[in-house]
Amino acid sequence: MSERIEARMDQACLIVHGPDQPGIVSAVSALITRNKGNIISLDQYSDDANGGAFFQRVVFHLPNLTATFGEIQADLTETIAPLGLEWQLTDRSVPKRMAILASRSDHCLLELLWRHRRGELNVTIPMVISNHTNTAEDVRSFGIPFFHVPSQGPDKSEAEAEIVRLLAGNVDFVVLARYMQILSDDFINAVGVPVINIHHSFLPAFVGAGPYKKAKERGVKLIGATSHYVTKDLDEGPIIEQDVARVTHAHTAAELQARGAYVERAVLSRAVEWHADDRVIRHGNHTVVF
Repeated sequence: MSERIEARMDQACLIVHGPDQPGIVSAVSALITRNKGNIISLDQYSDDANGGAFFQRVVFHLPNLTATFGEIQADLTETIAPLGLEWQLTDRSVPKRMAILASRSDHCLLELLWRHRRGELNVTIPMVISNHTNTAEDVRSFGIPFFHVPSQGPDKSEAEAEIVRLLAGNVDFVVLARYMQILSDDFINAVGVPVINIHHSFLPAFVGAGPYKKAKERGVKLIGATSHYVTKDLDEGPIIEQDVARVTHAHTAAELQARGAYVERAVLSRAVEWHADDRVIRHGNHTVVF
């Protein structure tokens, strides 16, 4: 057992969100107390005290959590659900299963694999799927299974069906580590788990091929990256994390791209870490990140 997992033993994370109203914090705290849990951390946010939305993340310790997990869930259903609130309870010692989809670019993919090996991400990686083979040896050197699923031409249905088959029942979320394929609505629905994407923040100003070349021609002073959940609206899903780096007129297009790759790696890694640690609550088309 890794030190990170051992440190999370007998710890649960409770996410609560819904219409704001008096007594939510008291009800949640009392529930944890009567189940003999000890609160380690508590974060909460209300976007409007008068009829707004309420969000809360609580981490608590409870000896022999596994044996009482079902009882706490039943208590939550009886106590929290009648308030019109949604809740999610997870065992923090159980890593989420994360599949990675990649293409030729390897910077985001290798960053995730490296951070995973160092124990910085509370995930397991059951597979990496790519429409190219250039990263196969690197992926397998980390002890991660690699699957090549070609995706060529306008009809991607066969490739998407194969990816869905590989993912089915094996993952809790999917990361697009610069997977340069447009996913169909049918694919997103069939996968049935959250999908996290990374892209340069030039969109939509510099769409299509060669965005850094276009940015250089426009004389940009900032470059950046955005990580978000994937929806049917392409790059318009709820944003998890963003960051920027300052550049000058002296940087070449290649140097802009290199700096952009650095920002992309950092932004995607943080988004994955926060999602895996149940710090992100989706609300409409935006997120609350604790």
